[in-house]
Amino acid sequence: MASTDKTSTRDRLLDAAMELFYRDGVSIGVEALCRAAGVSKRSMYQLYASKDEVLAASLERRAPEYARQLDLDADDTRPPRARILHIFELLEQASTKDDYRGCPFLSAMVELKNPEHPASVVALRVKDSLTEAFRAEAERGGARDPQLLARQLTLVFDGASARSGAKAETLAGLTTTAATALLDAAGVA
Repeated sequence: MASTDKTSTRDRLLDAAMELFYRDGVSIGVEALCRAAGVSKRSMYQLYASKDEVLAASLERRAPEYARQLDLDADDTRPPRARILHIFELLEQASTKDDYRGCPFLSAMVELKNPEHPASVVALRVKDSLTEAFRAEAERGGARDPQLLARQLTLVFDGASARSGAKAETLAGLTTTAATALLDAAGVA
């Protein structure tokens, strides 16, 4: 019975952390986090040594859904170019939502400014997996330099995500056009 209670407490804490850190940033205090989760600080510290560990765990928990949202399914039969462009179409769609705040992984890294922070390590690994997915698709699509193209696509994705998340830019047609130009320049048919 006690393990069910701990799981429930952990789930509530991570759910609240995912929402608060995304919406309000990583500077949310432990008190606010615990209040939103409906757990005591004592319970939080029984599960995690620090708020930093909660942030890292919340990003880790979000990673599979992020990958699903980006449609990086290995069983997808569309050509590489279409798969890459679809990711940018999804970004453009997500950016139209009122609660869109940009990429949660990029946001965490930017806010933390410490590549060794536990949450930055998780976030960088997730962002690297996006770049690797772009690289694999670019290679399958015959890009002249798949690694360079992957880095360029990630730069467009992250830059667009950050500007749109900050409500400084609307993305309608912008990222797919930029990605198309990069794909054309790299020779991906």
